[in-house]
Amino acid sequence: MAAQKGYIETARQVRNILEDVRGGIFKCVYLLMGDEPYYPDLVCDAILENCLQDWEKDFNQTVCYGSDVDAETVITAARRFPMMAERQLVVVKEAQQMKSLEELALYCENPLDSTVLVILLHGASADKRKALYKTVLKTGVVVDSPALRDYEVPKWINDYYQGLGLSIHPEASALLAESAGTDLGKIAVETEKLLKNLPEGVKEISVEDIEKNIGISRQYSIFELTKCLSYRESARALTIAAHIGEQPRFMLPMAVAPLFTHFSRILKYHAILPQRPSQGDVAKALGVNPYFLREYDAAVRYYPLQACQAVISLLAEYDYKGKGGDAGEATPADLLTELVAKILS
Repeated sequence: MAAQKGYIETARQVRNILEDVRGGIFKCVYLLMGDEPYYPDLVCDAILENCLQDWEKDFNQTVCYGSDVDAETVITAARRFPMMAERQLVVVKEAQQMKSLEELALYCENPLDSTVLVILLHGASADKRKALYKTVLKTGVVVDSPALRDYEVPKWINDYYQGLGLSIHPEASALLAESAGTDLGKIAVETEKLLKNLPEGVKEISVEDIEKNIGISRQYSIFELTKCLSYRESARALTIAAHIGEQPRFMLPMAVAPLFTHFSRILKYHAILPQRPSQGDVAKALGVNPYFLREYDAAVRYYPLQACQAVISLLAEYDYKGKGGDAGEATPADLLTELVAKILS
């Protein structure tokens, strides 16, 4: 089965794999890899849970780690036959640490029907130019899980909650995305914590639910800062910037990246305005929930094309400063406040 590209295709592929695994259908080899470990871990956990009955695991399940084994050891285990069971399971976790990882291609060319071999790379990928990857494409399943871009995370959260039978308010989704970043595993863990504390019968997750149960404050968030900048609420924006800068372990690029995404969308809005696009076309072009279009309608008025381009240049300048370039004695908090003041001016 060919590897998928993009998180939407990966999510669809993983749903199909999980359905098969829970129904007792297994491939001989799984190569689970990619920069985002959520989906590879999800598939591996499902296989561990469903491949064998509990009483079969003592003699038919082998779980090892790449730092502790070589290819010969793994191949020897994979070529054993199951004892009093239909199949055996061999799982190699942290397989990226195996110095002889590519040598597993020898076994994967002709795997045993009675063995399920799982090769799990955590936050890493096999070389797609080499034999292991190419061989598993032919004889087994490759899950290639790409890292999400910041702007894709709210959409992923919406889809994830929909799969749980819930909806989530766009502002709540944006706030959760800001807190978790692109760490899908963290989003899943925080959601599990949230669901345990929700009153029975709740079907839509609100901003207040996120704030109360996950411990995120919308009041002093990057999400709220971009909103204030969109409407040029100067005093409020500067107050938020100062508060964000005072947070422990704050680093300027943490703020510059979402601000760049925000003003890039405003710039894109300027580019499509002459076409007189519909609201649906605008939302699609900007990659945002239609709920936020009112904010972007305001921002495109408050930041004409040249002003928006100037802000993009400022963000590039302060990204450089935030990474240690020509910042002088200014702290990250100082730089953020200075940046926001210049954007507003």
